[in-house]
Amino acid sequence: MKISVVGGGIGGLTAALGLLRRGFDVQVFEQAQELREVGAGVQISANGTRILFELGLEKEIMSVASEPGGKQIRLWNTGKTWKLFDLGPLSVAQYGFPYITIHRNDLHQALAVGIRRIAPDAIKLGMKCVGIDQTSRDVKLHFADGAKATSDIAIGADGVHSVVREVLFGADKPTFTGIVAWRGVIDTKRLPERFHRPVGTNWIGPGGHVIHYLLRRGELMNYVSVVERTDWQVESWSVAGTVEECLADYQGWHEDVHTLIKSIDTPYKWALMLRQPMKEWTQGRATLLGDACHPTLPFLAQGAVMAIEDGLVLARALAANPGDHDAAFHSYEAERKERTTKIVKGAEANLGRFHNPALSDPALAETYVNSEWEESKVRQRYEWLFTYDATSVPVSPDRSRPLMSTA
Repeated sequence: MKISVVGGGIGGLTAALGLLRRGFDVQVFEQAQELREVGAGVQISANGTRILFELGLEKEIMSVASEPGGKQIRLWNTGKTWKLFDLGPLSVAQYGFPYITIHRNDLHQALAVGIRRIAPDAIKLGMKCVGIDQTSRDVKLHFADGAKATSDIAIGADGVHSVVREVLFGADKPTFTGIVAWRGVIDTKRLPERFHRPVGTNWIGPGGHVIHYLLRRGELMNYVSVVERTDWQVESWSVAGTVEECLADYQGWHEDVHTLIKSIDTPYKWALMLRQPMKEWTQGRATLLGDACHPTLPFLAQGAVMAIEDGLVLARALAANPGDHDAAFHSYEAERKERTTKIVKGAEANLGRFHNPALSDPALAETYVNSEWEESKVRQRYEWLFTYDATSVPVSPDRSRPLMSTA
């Protein structure tokens, strides 16, 4: 089976590598002229590192990742700290695999190395997909430069603004959340020693929150924050803001938050949009994965991992159903829809939890945090995420297994 993957992001490359390792003929079509991801970090919990290791990338990944010893909650104005949960050796002991934080480009390059070891020419750059035609026998992709590519099936892994999704199902209708996000990557040499501890930190406050964690063996600090404001509604990761504007969004926050912001050369901002889970991911010989079909708010640290899980489960489903893409796509959706929908809803729920008005009142804030981040509640929110095993979930051609309705 000849397979086209539209989009060379994390999900598309994971799917391509999983398929190549199972003997498929795969080509990845990426619109960028250079294979690189935006400058930002991602968190990969044990359910994600399990897959990356299974794909043969343990050495490449662990040589460039950071491994936090745990995560903590801090109060926006006082800096009071609560332990969220332990990681490091505990993650390996409990879930079998580490929890890591990694620069997107480092993860991207590791996946590309894995692909090129098997098929040096599988990744095609400068190929912007603008359309798709299907017949009962094949799929034809159309590119901006007039080129075409024909394959047996196509996988749309082209992100939140997916062309493949729009061709198959029409334009989506996102709604603005009323939230603007900021991001930046900081050289840790520019930060005081207290920031060098390998602990992921989530600052929570009324109307906003801030997350930071180490990248690239502790050489970099990833900064992401969100704030409730309605004057910016551009959904793009490449729009530069200013340090002054970012600081203005966090007036009254702890000096550590201000220290981080002042250390960013160029902070970037984007509007957060909310999309409801799709009822279908597949049409004919084409299906979707990752942000193309279940984009999520970044409040559960599972966006990249969901795309990684999708990629491997889809590769396994196609291998388990040789020559029958209908059965493979059905098995893939049946396995993935309920989980991804639950994650999207869980991330949305965290918005209210992180920004609760009670956090503005010193008399209420401590009681609120002690209640919302009580150990059993934290376990309930995260345990089911980390224990998932995409390398062994069912991908058999069981037509009696219904697709989840997201209506």
